[in-house]
Amino acid sequence: MSRKLRPYSRIISAILFVILVFMNYLGYWTADRFVQILFFFIMILSVFNAGIETDKILKQRLNQKNQRRTL
Repeated sequence: MSRKLRPYSRIISAILFVILVFMNYLGYWTADRFVQILFFFIMILSVFNAGIETDKILKQRLNQKNQRRTL
């Protein structure tokens, strides 16, 4: 996987886990209690991971803009 797509795949996986958890709460699919808890914690971790990746992307863009201004 290329370096440019890696952060976006983490963001997309976080969105998919959020959708899965809310589909479970709305009753579109059912799962064992252990699986529900597991998916909930995976959702939380993936959302934090997506936030960290988004922060890295934004800082990188900001640094590139600042470097262009100094040149």
